[in-house]
Amino acid sequence: MAKTLYQVADEEIRKCINDYLVLIDETNNLSNLSIKTLNSERKIIIILSGKGVQYNNHSPKIAIEEWNRRKAIPFDIESSITNSVYKNIRTLGADLLDILAKDTKNYTVFEPDYIHNNPSLLPLFQHLSGTFSKSKLKEIIGSVSDNSISKPASIRLSELLKNTVNPKNINKGEILQRLEATLEGIVRDLVGRVLLESIVASALEKLKIPFMRENEYSFLKGVVYNFRADFIIPNELSPKVFIEVRKSSSRHASLYAKDKMFSAINWKGNNKDLLAVLVVDGEWTKETLTVMSNVFDYVVPIGNVIELANTISSYLKGDKSKLKWLIDFCIKENKL
Repeated sequence: MAKTLYQVADEEIRKCINDYLVLIDETNNLSNLSIKTLNSERKIIIILSGKGVQYNNHSPKIAIEEWNRRKAIPFDIESSITNSVYKNIRTLGADLLDILAKDTKNYTVFEPDYIHNNPSLLPLFQHLSGTFSKSKLKEIIGSVSDNSISKPASIRLSELLKNTVNPKNINKGEILQRLEATLEGIVRDLVGRVLLESIVASALEKLKIPFMRENEYSFLKGVVYNFRADFIIPNELSPKVFIEVRKSSSRHASLYAKDKMFSAINWKGNNKDLLAVLVVDGEWTKETLTVMSNVFDYVVPIGNVIELANTISSYLKGDKSKLKWLIDFCIKENKL
């Protein structure tokens, strides 16, 4: 079965994350770029996109020149990682549309068996039919996905395409423009699900630091309630470090700060030698970051994860100076 747009995007975002971490490590947090370090197209796109430069077959030398021209512009990690993802899935989308045109004799024949055997083409079937949301398509033909289209749904989709597609009116550019909304949804989902936490995980793995992610353990015991952090090191039975990862806008910063601070107090109050780490991205206000630094032992930007991993490694090896805050927090029943 052919790979779906989502699967290709997922593979590419993980490759971009790995290359980004390599660049961070090799260039002292992007402070010492060189032609030698920009040894792939993906790395060049990462560097340029993070500064808002559209990639146009730049050589490593020109990419460094563009970087130096924009030193005052903050490096945006999300853009740096996702632009290469967009490039890949847009290319794939165009290729799939060419394949679909050939297989359906220029959009004139939509056999149910063909639809059933090619679920990865579902986003194109959707936009060809003039249905602009996947939820609306499901209302018409039933539950489907780009991994599986049942035979009954394939029959209904075949009839829908036969009744709505006019081959003479098909414009490749218009279809790809409609597909853009689907691609943006894919990338948004991957950013929320994969990007920031994968950067942290990759940095920990690089130093062979044992950890468990939120979906891999039951809970971290606290004073008030038991809940799960994004990362626990090494495990929930003998926790030494927890890491929370949060992207914010200035509008939501105060709300997120209160939530994260209570979690830290709850967990640190029950685990006396627990190192509390918050990794942030986005438009946090200075005030909220300052307040959180009075509870968390480390509040660091996502761009400093390699340095953070080294700090955690030192703490696990016995460097107690890394633990700044001891929280004595308990709740007792009034016996009077």
